[in-house]
Amino acid sequence: MKSNMMTTIAATINTARSTMINKRSLLLVAALSTTLLLSACKNVPPVTSGMGSDQIAPGQKFSKHLQLDNAELGKKLHISDIRSRSHNDLLEINLSLTSTYKKSLQLQYQFQWFDNDGFVIEAGKSPWQFLDLHGMQTATVPGLAPTTKVASFSLYVRAVPEKFFKF
Repeated sequence: MKSNMMTTIAATINTARSTMINKRSLLLVAALSTTLLLSACKNVPPVTSGMGSDQIAPGQKFSKHLQLDNAELGKKLHISDIRSRSHNDLLEINLSLTSTYKKSLQLQYQFQWFDNDGFVIEAGKSPWQFLDLHGMQTATVPGLAPTTKVASFSLYVRAVPEKFFKF
């Protein structure tokens, strides 16, 4: 009789533990789902290509605006300042791109413009521009939005392979 009672108590304890684990699991799943749902509702322009510099160089003030084609480049560049104004109702940007690398970098850059909903405006129409950034130099990169519907932007930067600039 005593053994049956001990078995019943042990089974009850196991059931209680199992119920607590299931409740904790459900709470964890609910918390994660809520977090994902809330983060999906943010009005952030999508990253359509490249690598965000906030993944490479955390803590940079303007990192959400810089998209790079590789992690090595992310260690060498950051945006140090952004100035903007309205010019005939178009967003005009002056962005300071700073090299933390001791040697020269041959780069190309292109602006991507986004509307209030985070959709790309006139995708692929902004030309790639060449930029020769010398060691530890800061260069001003100008940009002018193509329409009055622009709400935000990203600057895409890629390294130019050496074979393209050696003669």
